[in-house]
This record gives sequence, structure tokens and C-alpha cells, in this order.
Amino acid sequence: MVHLLTFNCYGTHLRGAEMGSVDRVREGRGGPIEPSVALVNYAKRTMTHAEASLDLGESLTVLGAISETCVFRHWTLLAAHVRSTHVHLVVEGIMEASCAIRDFKAYSSRALNGKGALRRWARGGNARALDDSRSVRAAVRYVVDCQGPPMAVYVAPDL
Repeated sequence: MVHLLTFNCYGTHLRGAEMGSVDRVREGRGGPIEPSVALVNYAKRTMTHAEASLDLGESLTVLGAISETCVFRHWTLLAAHVRSTHVHLVVEGIMEASCAIRDFKAYSSRALNGKGALRRWARGGNARALDDSRSVRAAVRYVVDCQGPPMAVYVAPDL
């Protein structure tokens, strides 16, 4: 099984933001949330920490931690792009996507803490199962080529 995983730095993708957000919290109310200044202001008021972001060095550190996680868990990293505010991964071999996201965040946090950086991740993340080779190729292209100027990028050699 191959998954496209995404997770964000704390405070960088707030509910109701112009860039878009999705309601996954309330039962039966899923789907896009209309942009709302009131929702964004509420989210900012309830934040318990400062907004977190990654510079290039920290992005490379996170990419190394992601590779390390894959080796330890016997997963295959097909593509990764660690941005200043979020991470996209295409990973093969994951059985439980939410546990994998938790592991990636934990390894990354430990690596960042070891360098003196204290970063927090937003709660949860997004996982999409990729059912065929066409969708895997499309996800890899999205992760590598469609995120703006590259930061910390990895593509498996055989892709």
C-alpha cells in the first residue's frame, strides 16, 4: 500500500484561512470550509504556542529524520518535500497512516530538538491511499514539482 501523507507546522494552516481548510472534526460535517476572518482570528487566539516554521537547514534535518524513520520501520520512501510550513511524503509499506504520521513527527521533533530548535507540529495530518501506479506517479509529481521552489526534496532513484 502506498500513501500520500501531509502534515503541517503548528499554526501555519488555520481553519478558515484563504488558502483553504477542511472540516474533519465534527461528525458528518466534512468538506471545505469557506474562508472566514472570524475563524482565523479565533484559531489565533486559541493557539498555545507561537507559529512554527522551518528554515532550509531545519527542512533538511526533517528530511533526514523521515528517511531514518522509513529505514527503521521498513517503509519505502518514494518522494518527500519538506517545506517551510508543511511536509508532503509518498511512502510505501505503511499499514496505519495516522501512526506513520505520528512517527514521522516524533523522529523529526527529536532531530530538531537535538539541533537546539524547538518546533511543534499541528495536530493530525492528511493521508490518502494510492491505489495504482498512475496515482503514485501523479502523487510523486505533485510532491516534487508542484510545491513551488524546492526546499528539502527527495525522489527515489528508480522513479
